[in-house]
Amino acid sequence: MAIKLIEKINAETVATNAAKKFPAIHAGDTVVVSIRIKEGEKTRVQDFEGKVLAVDNGQKNASGTFTVRRESYGVAIEKLFPFSSPAIEKIVVKKSNPSRRAKLYNERTFCSHKAVRKLVKK
Repeated sequence: MAIKLIEKINAETVATNAAKKFPAIHAGDTVVVSIRIKEGEKTRVQDFEGKVLAVDNGQKNASGTFTVRRESYGVAIEKLFPFSSPAIEKIVVKKSNPSRRAKLYNERTFCSHKAVRKLVKK
């Protein structure tokens, strides 16, 4: 009984995800995610632009998510977005970069060559 209910909810979620028609995104792509934010009685749309680190469970799955990372004023911000979230207005792929890995978690500890040289000089 419970399994049928879960399957029914998954089917409904997959149908709503298909209706949104998000573009295909992969790890390494630079995307702009427009999110609807409610502040008091007003709602506004805020863009979050960054690099996709991972896509988990795919777009067509009810529990599918993707992780976007960006750096702002030297502080890294990561957000995990579910594809089935009603808060997502649209996703725009600005730049598509082919990557050899499915998950780019090594980007978290990545340090540029120039930064390493500055550290060594001091």
